[in-house]
Amino acid sequence: MSESAPLVITAGEPAGIGPELCLALAMKAGTPDLVVVSDPELLKARASQLGLDITISEVGLEGSIDSASAPGELLVIPFTFPGVTTCGQPDTANAETLLAGLRHAVAGCMQGRYRALVTAPLHKGIINEAGIPFRGHTEFLAECCGAPLPVMLLAAGDLRIALATTHLPLREVPDAISSDRLREVLRILLHDLRERFGIAAPEIVVCGLNPHAGECGHLGTEDAEIIAPVVAEFASAGENVRGPLPADTAFTPAAGHKDAILAMYHDQGLPVLKYAGFGGAVNITLGLPIVRTSVDHGTAFDLAGTGKADPGSLLAAVETAARLTESR
Repeated sequence: MSESAPLVITAGEPAGIGPELCLALAMKAGTPDLVVVSDPELLKARASQLGLDITISEVGLEGSIDSASAPGELLVIPFTFPGVTTCGQPDTANAETLLAGLRHAVAGCMQGRYRALVTAPLHKGIINEAGIPFRGHTEFLAECCGAPLPVMLLAAGDLRIALATTHLPLREVPDAISSDRLREVLRILLHDLRERFGIAAPEIVVCGLNPHAGECGHLGTEDAEIIAPVVAEFASAGENVRGPLPADTAFTPAAGHKDAILAMYHDQGLPVLKYAGFGGAVNITLGLPIVRTSVDHGTAFDLAGTGKADPGSLLAAVETAARLTESR
């Protein structure tokens, strides 16, 4: 990966707000060099609909990229959607094209053509309705990269929350939290806090799974039997890892957390993060051989084509991706 290579952004679900968020980046001065994976005709139509004077310039699927776009110009790697692209009305016919664009972006990052990957939101339900099993960007990108265990980390300012499990039904979470999984998640989290974020001695607070971290086994045994022994292993090895702390206090200043909190499941950690910084938070996938960031929101079908979508989270994701790929 070269720091002179552009970032690559996948514009996401064409019926959602992703395309117009990408258009907004072309109107903002000072953004890092980037190219967008999407349908050029869709972007032209959306720009016209919103009254934006933006030039859409196509870039080849292979070869070097002159990413020095002019103000008001968006460089686009063309992936033509076969289905209808009406705002707010997703079409399952576009699902495979969306995933093909993601595969191209990942391959380009691994080959060094792109500096890092930034993703606008997809709609999981539409892709699954197309007959393609899809749990989310995180798991799909890990499969593309051959990474055995991706770790979701969301950041809003100095608050960083990682997840021990990702997109699982709540009833499946306890069975997914094993000693081996927690060890690997903590290893990846510690490694990437050092290598990606430049934190020499990361401090991590680990949440309990059950209310009150199990209340001495009266509210569940996973905290004492699985989480606490793994935390003790890392602490004995000299890592600054503490827990399990009750989740209702782990996010408070009284818990004294500094660098990251490890939540046990999706809706244990993300509501806190989004309350703290929705619209400016960034989703970062750890454990991959590439840098990938994303927005903290969904497709927002009701806002698509209205011009009311806030590009703040996408801009933060772009800036974070650029920062994480700087030489340390």
